[in-house]
Amino acid sequence: MKKEKLRIAIQKSGRLNEDSLKILKDAGVSIDNGKEQLKASARNFPVDVLYLRNGDIPQYLRDGVVDVAILGENVLVEKGKDIIRGEKLGFSKCRVSLAVPKSMKYNGIQDLEGKKIATSYPNTVKEYLTKKGITADLHIINGSVEIAPNIGLADAICDIVSSGSTLFKNNLKEAEVMLKSEAILAISPKISEERQQILDQLQFRIKSVLNARTSKYILLNAPNDKLDDIIRLLPGMRSPTVLPLAEEGWSSIHTVINEERFWEVIDELKQQGAEGLLVVPIEKMVL
Repeated sequence: MKKEKLRIAIQKSGRLNEDSLKILKDAGVSIDNGKEQLKASARNFPVDVLYLRNGDIPQYLRDGVVDVAILGENVLVEKGKDIIRGEKLGFSKCRVSLAVPKSMKYNGIQDLEGKKIATSYPNTVKEYLTKKGITADLHIINGSVEIAPNIGLADAICDIVSSGSTLFKNNLKEAEVMLKSEAILAISPKISEERQQILDQLQFRIKSVLNARTSKYILLNAPNDKLDDIIRLLPGMRSPTVLPLAEEGWSSIHTVINEERFWEVIDELKQQGAEGLLVVPIEKMVL
């Protein structure tokens, strides 16, 4: 009997494609894919990878053509609210924003009442404007929408914003952030029980990778009379490891801290007398 394989969809090209392949690789899934290949298999894990257009993926998930996908959360908001959402993956972060010409004096969302807005995200814009009590005329454009105000097609646009450089180059300014997005694991409502078991294994691996990416392993030396104060500063996975040093009156402390608090914690540790701090990246962290 042929063994089931999990079918996972990722974007055909671009940064999301690269980051998706990287997290799979970091999770121990080796993909044998050639250039321009639309389907590839993993040689060490029961997975087939399909390279698809980002905007088409929600329908493939809905129909059960693929079991799981890595795509932008903004795509699910626009086209796949019925799709099951798994882990947020921490990459491809962006905003879906309304932008207006730099020359426009913008005082608030009410300034878009009755205006023409060009966008590739009509459902997202409609929902946002309805909540705000604003009525506008939407022009649906597939592709670069930034040019629309410059050619008189629209008064404003709605698009993905990362650094804001594309808006700047087109004489636009960000006016309203409608939602924040990042890559997410999306799951088909039609996934079979056997493939769900494979997905559970993959999710366990991915969580270990994500935990490692947001954590740092630190080692430091501390005077014994400051141990209690220093340990209170360390959030650790359970509790820090404390080992005596050859020099009497000193100990070595080992622990894991969240990257977001890293510099704050380091400064506090130094104030409490910690010395010789060593920071080590973590490849995997299984909780």
